[in-house]
Amino acid sequence: MANIGDYASTYANFDWETPERFNFGRDVVDRWAAQDRPAMIWLGANGEERRLDFARFSALSNRFAGAARNLGIERGDRVMVLLGKVPEWHVVLTGLLKLGAIAIPCAPQLRASDLEFRAEHSGSVAMISGPEGFAEAERMRTEAGPQTLRSFLSLGEEREGWESLEDLMDGASEKFAAEDTAADEGAFILYTSGTTKHPKGVLHTHGYTHAKRMQAKYWLDLREGDRLWCTSGTGWAKSIWNVFLGPWSQGTEIFFHEGGFDPAERLDLIERFRITVLCQAPTEYRLLAKAPELERADLSTVRHAVSAGEPLNPPVIERWKELHGLTIYDGYGQTENTLLVANYPGLEVRPGSMGKPSPGCEVRVVDPEGQECPPDEPGDIALDGRIPCLFKEYWGQPDETEAVLRDGLYLTGDRAYRDADGYLWFVGRSDDVILSAGYRIGPFEVESVLIEHPAVVESAVVPAPDKDRGSVVKAYVVVGKDHEPSDALAREIQDYCKAHTAPYKYPRRIEFIADLPKTTSGKIRRVELRQRETADAS
Repeated sequence: MANIGDYASTYANFDWETPERFNFGRDVVDRWAAQDRPAMIWLGANGEERRLDFARFSALSNRFAGAARNLGIERGDRVMVLLGKVPEWHVVLTGLLKLGAIAIPCAPQLRASDLEFRAEHSGSVAMISGPEGFAEAERMRTEAGPQTLRSFLSLGEEREGWESLEDLMDGASEKFAAEDTAADEGAFILYTSGTTKHPKGVLHTHGYTHAKRMQAKYWLDLREGDRLWCTSGTGWAKSIWNVFLGPWSQGTEIFFHEGGFDPAERLDLIERFRITVLCQAPTEYRLLAKAPELERADLSTVRHAVSAGEPLNPPVIERWKELHGLTIYDGYGQTENTLLVANYPGLEVRPGSMGKPSPGCEVRVVDPEGQECPPDEPGDIALDGRIPCLFKEYWGQPDETEAVLRDGLYLTGDRAYRDADGYLWFVGRSDDVILSAGYRIGPFEVESVLIEHPAVVESAVVPAPDKDRGSVVKAYVVVGKDHEPSDALAREIQDYCKAHTAPYKYPRRIEFIADLPKTTSGKIRRVELRQRETADAS
C-alpha cells in the first residue's frame, strides 16, 4: 500500500506541523545517530566504496561545526560549498545547519565569474572547495577576491592560500551543541539557473528543512529498509531535496555515486547495490529508454521510480513500464518551493500529466487577474498561501521578491491547464509558449512527439520569427549515434510529427545540433535558443 493511501483524504487532512524551533542536524541527524542506522553507501569514481551510518555523520558534522566556529564563522554567516558527490558534502551541510550558518551549495562546474557573483551577492565569508572546483575557485580568489571572503578551505588537496579541511577537523571535538534555530531563520541560499539574467539567491529557512519530509514520505514513498539513489548533482535544489533533507528525514539510507552518467554502468549499479527507490532526471530516463542494455537489465529490486526537473515524455514512461513493470512518477517543483504537483503512488497516472497538487500545497491555475481558470484553459501556475517550503525572499532583491507575489499568490512563471478531474498538464514557461498563425503551441507537446522518433535523443522547441505566421515552430534536435543529420532525416521527422500530432504543431524548421545548451542543473536553456533565433532574424 502506497504511503499516500487515499489521496483526497491525505490532501484534505495534511498539516505541515512545523515546530517553532528546529535544527535538522540536531533534530534529524543526531536523533538517527542514536539508533544505529545506516546513512550512506558511497561509491567513488575510482571504485572506492565507503559505508557510513548516522552516528558517523553526527560526529563528523560536530567536528566541522566546531572547526568552523573556531575560524570565526557565526550564526547567520553565508558559506559557499563547492563540493562534488562525496560524503563530505553532507558533513559540511549538516555542520553548517548545526552552526546556524547559511549554506550556499554551488555546482563544481561553475566558473570564476559565477563564483564571484555568488560570493559578492551573498556576502559569503567562507568557501569550501574540493578538487573539482579548485581551478575556478582559485581564479576567483586571486583575480577577483571578493572582500567578504576571508576563509578558504580545501578538501583532498594541499593548496597554497587554502586551509586543509581535514587538518582543521582532526583537532576538533566530536561534541558540539547545535544552535537552537528558529523555523523562520535562514538555512540555505539556492541560486536559480539564471536563464534570462543574473541568478537570484533563493533564501530558504530551517522550516523548509523540516518540511522536506512531505515529499520523501508521499512521493519518494520511502519505507523502512529502503535504499534510495537520487542521481542529482550537488549544485542544485533537487540534491538538497532528495539526496539530503528528504531521505534523511525518513532515516533512509542513500546510495551516492561520484561517477558520471553511463547507461550500462547506471543499470549495473542499480542491480549491484540493490536500489529500491530510483530518482533520475528526465534526460537520464530518456537516454536509458533508448539504450539496448535496458531490455536485459535486472531491475527487480526497484519498487518505485520518480522523475523531476522537466516533464517526462509519455513514450518514455510507457517504455519503462513495458520492459520492467515500473511506473515513473513525474513531479513538478521549483528552487523557490518544493514538489508542488506530482503523480503519487495510489493515484492513477495519466502519462504526460504533472499529476495533482501535493499535500499541503494549494495550487491554482489562474488568469492574468488572478482568477481560477475553467477546466482545460491554460493559465499561470500559482501557489496560494505561504507554506514552510516556499522561499522567504530573494536575497537582497526585494523588487524581484515582490514581482512573484500577488494577492496572496506565488506565481511560478510556468503555465498549465487543469482537466475536469483535477490533473494538471504542463504547457511551458510563460515566455516559452509559441504563438503561430493564431495557435498557441506548447513546446513540450512537440518535444513529446519528437522523442518518439527513433533517431531523436533530445530536442528543444522554440519559436522562430516568420513574416507570415509571426512565429513558426523550430526544433533543435540531437540524434543518436546511429543516425546522420540530413535534409532527408529532417523531412522524415517532420512527417512523423504531422502524423502523430495536430499538423499545425509540427516543426517547420529543424536544426541538428550536437548538444543542447543546459543549465548546471541539467535543464535545457530554451532562452538561449530563442535569443539565437531572434539574432539570426535581425
